[in-house]
Amino acid sequence: MPSPFASLPGAVVSADGPDAGAVWHYGNPVGEQRALEDGRAVVELARGVITVAGPDRLSWLNSITSQNLLGLAEGESSETLVLDPSGRIEHAVRVVEDGEQLWLLVDHDEAAGLLDFLQKMRFMLRVEIEDVTDAHAVLGSTKPLFALAAPRDQTASEPIEDFRTVVWHDPWSQVALGGHQYAGDDHDYSAWSWYETIVTRDFAAGLAGRAASDLLSVAGVAASEALRIAARRPRFATEVDERSIPHELDWLRSAVHLNKGCYRGQETVAKVHNLGHPPRRLVLLHLDGSDGVLPGAGTEVVQGEAVVGHVTSSALHHELGPIALAVVKRSADPTAQLAVRADGTEVAAAQEVIVPPSAGASAEVPRLPRLGAVTRPPRAAG
Repeated sequence: MPSPFASLPGAVVSADGPDAGAVWHYGNPVGEQRALEDGRAVVELARGVITVAGPDRLSWLNSITSQNLLGLAEGESSETLVLDPSGRIEHAVRVVEDGEQLWLLVDHDEAAGLLDFLQKMRFMLRVEIEDVTDAHAVLGSTKPLFALAAPRDQTASEPIEDFRTVVWHDPWSQVALGGHQYAGDDHDYSAWSWYETIVTRDFAAGLAGRAASDLLSVAGVAASEALRIAARRPRFATEVDERSIPHELDWLRSAVHLNKGCYRGQETVAKVHNLGHPPRRLVLLHLDGSDGVLPGAGTEVVQGEAVVGHVTSSALHHELGPIALAVVKRSADPTAQLAVRADGTEVAAAQEVIVPPSAGASAEVPRLPRLGAVTRPPRAAG
């Protein structure tokens, strides 16, 4: 369904990729980014929306995903992952309970696959699942939507009609109960504030009309992506591939409960966290901007002549300059200068460690003697 925001002056619509159909920018990406970060603008996001009603909704979703959702209160937000039996990420789901039903938000192209999975897992439980994407829009902001949408001048416009809000507040700003953070203390995650508000299509059209009358500031998805990357925040549509496990992206901090009951993929989650190490790790790259090259997703990351990973998403940040998230091999030296091969050139890339090579192996398991090894008592003194 065409977005009413796409008809605003200067709108450049993304033609492909995970944000296809959404406005990429309105002609001033850096200015829009500043406005969004300062809480002065709103952005329409490419999201799929699924509702789950019925008295078993919380216990049911809790049993098949990675987060502990039991007791989720009205208005409370969470995040959970659907994993395959080997612990690889199949879906990343934003969850909010409104007292009557659960609202599940996913990247737009993920909705059909998640709906199919949920329908297959219903069994005889009392849950009702519905894809309501066509009837709703999702608006992102760094402050609650109604702090932005209120009239700037009461004489200029009537107040926005009140309606029942459904708002997902991103839990990424702190480690969730039962979660674990691999990243060090060099980054202030508490500064991250992000809201996704679910509204009707008609309400979204009304907000677009306010924007056309300069009563509401808007930003494109390019702005929200730049802020997300700077916050080291993984996204399913960009950072996840067919091999991804939560540990590689530091996703245990917000979407995994390490002490809940069994669910599909739980054995791998526990084994890697307690006894092993994730084979890859997420890094933030600060790119040399002198050549004006911004590498796209899939661009190779190299250490010397060796390819050690690939870029997953990139952006031009209004303060940090060109930055990117990348997934690299665990063996890549965390102190080494990396480079990105883009458009026939090598762009220097200073890495900021998110998931360290030491991630995992959290259980204090004593090392046993190697089978067949001879152990001798300590030699007596004298």
